[in-house]
Amino acid sequence: MANKKLDKRIRLKKKIRTKIFGTSACPRLSVFRSNNFIYTQMIDDSKSTTLASASDMEIKKGTKTERAVAIGVAIAKDSIAKGIKSCVFDRNGFKYTGRIKALADSARASGLKF
Repeated sequence: MANKKLDKRIRLKKKIRTKIFGTSACPRLSVFRSNNFIYTQMIDDSKSTTLASASDMEIKKGTKTERAVAIGVAIAKDSIAKGIKSCVFDRNGFKYTGRIKALADSARASGLKF
């Protein structure tokens, strides 16, 4: 039996990716959420390269949402240090609530524009 939630998320992800495209001037901030961790990447789709990345695998303390906030701040600081001030947010088919929203809000508060 197929996993209906996963199939729905993958369909939504493909639909979103047809509309979102990252460049070197305005890369794509891609977020992946697993049951335990959250991963982010700044991707330049024109060159197919990752410009910056962060994950909460090293962070041991705090709730999942608190760790997502820390990752949002970390990816924003790393991106701004590399000269990236704006990006396109790619939530990868996940709902914009909880950890995804916390990460996005903390990245915006740290100076990223999207």
